[in-house]
Amino acid sequence: MRLKTVKINKLNTKNNVFLAPLAGYTNAVFRQLCYDLGAGLTFTEMVSAKGLCYGSEKTEELLRVTPEYSGIKACQIFGSDPYYMRKACESKALEKFELVDINMGCPVPKIYKNGEGSALMNDMPLAGKIIAECVKSGKIISVKFRTGLTEGDIKAVEFAKVCEGAGASLITVHGRVRERFYSGGVDFKAVAEVKNSVKIPVIANGGVFNSADAEKLYNETGADGIAVARGAMYAPWIFAEICGEPVPDKKALVLKQLEDTLDLYGERFACVFMRKMTAFYIKGMPDCAKLKEKLFKCSTCACLAEIIDGINFVY
Repeated sequence: MRLKTVKINKLNTKNNVFLAPLAGYTNAVFRQLCYDLGAGLTFTEMVSAKGLCYGSEKTEELLRVTPEYSGIKACQIFGSDPYYMRKACESKALEKFELVDINMGCPVPKIYKNGEGSALMNDMPLAGKIIAECVKSGKIISVKFRTGLTEGDIKAVEFAKVCEGAGASLITVHGRVRERFYSGGVDFKAVAEVKNSVKIPVIANGGVFNSADAEKLYNETGADGIAVARGAMYAPWIFAEICGEPVPDKKALVLKQLEDTLDLYGERFACVFMRKMTAFYIKGMPDCAKLKEKLFKCSTCACLAEIIDGINFVY
């Protein structure tokens, strides 16, 4: 795909291949890894606006940034109350972030039933008010949403216009409806219609697991760029592949991720998180079931490092 910078208000990205927010995965070390491999913009996991307003330690933990991160600092928040959403944008916890993304696409029942995430596509006036209040905070605001809630109710164009009208500087469209969650094909046409209906940059998201997928999503939608989500969980080096850069030694990358996660988050978190990530990385590898069994028996990072060191990542 054609690499180019994306102008988001007064910000300019390194390129137009982004790492989408991933709850439980896009921590500071993983974002740094993806940025180093070529991602033009990376987002934190989604964090609760109310949690930020009430000073939740767990919520603020999700907003860590590595000291060496040199890209645009972008976070994602969720909520349904315009007051708390603006207050979160103005909070000290978000002070270091230049771009705040509003999650209006999460399909998870717990979020949806609370009137948050993709449920906001049911209430466009409220969605617009939330965006407008967040813009008043002085932050540059982007919005991520889906093509609609059900296959019979595609409302992406109307929703995109609401976002633009309320002051959003960028939108990301996940090319599936809420009822599909993460399965089924991507609706290229719906994303293309969004791109043709607004003047702000549009990023297409969904179904990117290799460079060919990225090329197709980019070309079929005419979007300004693409965002990689689950594809990065299985292979963060996908960013190097899409950007046409050499893929560094994978074993060295995983060992460094383990070391950096240990340094920043401590033994317990690093061990649990990197067991999970390494299991993703070896999917499809010969004897991966036996390797996973060994991985999940590990209770220390030293044990994990020993197993990772013995894996042949060329497959």
